Amino acid sequence: MLSNRNLFALRKHSAGTDLAYTKWDDDEVVLVAMPCAHIGGTGLGIMSVAAGLPSYILAEFTPDGFFDSVETGGVTRLFIVPAALHILLQHPRCATVDFSRLKYILYGAAPIPLELLRQCIQMFKCDFIQNYGMTETTGTICMLPPEDHDPNGNPRMRSAGKPLPGVEIKVVDAAGKDVPTGEVGEIWTRSSNNMIGYWNLQEATEKTMTGDGWVKTGDAGYLDDDGYLYIHDRVKDLIISGGENVYPAEVESAIYGHPDVLEVAVVGIPDPKWGEAVKAVCVPKPGASIDPDSVIAWARERIAPYKVPKSVDIIDALPRNPSGKILRKDLRAPYWEGYERQVN
Repeated sequence: MLSNRNLFALRKHSAGTDLAYTKWDDDEVVLVAMPCAHIGGTGLGIMSVAAGLPSYILAEFTPDGFFDSVETGGVTRLFIVPAALHILLQHPRCATVDFSRLKYILYGAAPIPLELLRQCIQMFKCDFIQNYGMTETTGTICMLPPEDHDPNGNPRMRSAGKPLPGVEIKVVDAAGKDVPTGEVGEIWTRSSNNMIGYWNLQEATEKTMTGDGWVKTGDAGYLDDDGYLYIHDRVKDLIISGGENVYPAEVESAIYGHPDVLEVAVVGIPDPKWGEAVKAVCVPKPGASIDPDSVIAWARERIAPYKVPKSVDIIDALPRNPSGKILRKDLRAPYWEGYERQVN
């Protein structure tokens, strides 16, 4: 349940900031391309309406719909998930579209590999802003601004940015106690953005929200000395192999860029020796075939040995929900058949 206060209160905190991407020009048009069942689809569109500006709404996300919105609809900014950006770059029409009106592409909802971000910056030639948030937080609570994006890469591009004015962020352990700076734990947040609760689900609300106003995001991450938030992965997707924590997003980022791999997802599977083993599930590029050993060798050059996949499976397509997020639980399920718990 989201209120008008959830939607608009934080705007007062940023109203006095001199940040171009928090202000609107008179000729702006926002693209609403993500599903409107969650804030990723509706949030930016509502902000444009509040600013007295139009939105261009797609009934569903398609590359041609996106390209038409830019070429004929005059779209200047949008929010999109990395999976959709990846789809756009693969489309033959992408290289011929005039993207000169695009000012900002806001992206989020899932980690983005650095190489994919480089390709996007080169193709769309606009400013990129990473947004971190949830429907439960009425969208964005952390933002990585354009000035922290570098096509050559920099440490801050691995982060989700810094909390917006008026947003509190803390990282806690399993007991809800603050962890030291730089240590991974669950991310909690408190602000006027936090939802009222889940409709008619009091127990679920109490599990997600504390009595003093914090929302438990379910995401694992850490804060650095400068206040930048780094997301490792969903807490539930953590792989514990031989007592070491392995976060799928880091392994996926290492594999992305392999010349034969179009997409990759990493999951933990039962292992009698290590408890859980790291498995990569890869989709080949059109016309390519993937050698599992080459994927393992590629990853070994880029990440610590204990994070390298022990095995690689090849499939035609990754399972995704309507918003483009990979359904890891569907990937994990066959490997955990016969187990009472999906931990080992």
